[in-house]
Amino acid sequence: MDFQQLIESITPEIYANLKRAVELGKWLDGSRLTVDQREQSLQAIIAYDARHKTEEERVGYIAPKKSKEPCSSKSKPTDEQPLKWQE
Repeated sequence: MDFQQLIESITPEIYANLKRAVELGKWLDGSRLTVDQREQSLQAIIAYDARHKTEEERVGYIAPKKSKEPCSSKSKPTDEQPLKWQE
């Protein structure tokens, strides 16, 4: 079984168990995940998310800021006006 077939065979229950195991660092029976098990489980979670969930529902999603400010500090607003000092 290759990686894609493995991801296709993951059920929502298996996904939840993998996610819980990665979060806690141990399996349901209490035994600790090895470094390899944690890495492979995380890869499976990410691949499952990419295949079955929208971008906003995926693990690690960070919503973009809704700012009207330009991203680059080099760009300047086109409606720039000089300051008027009151005396």
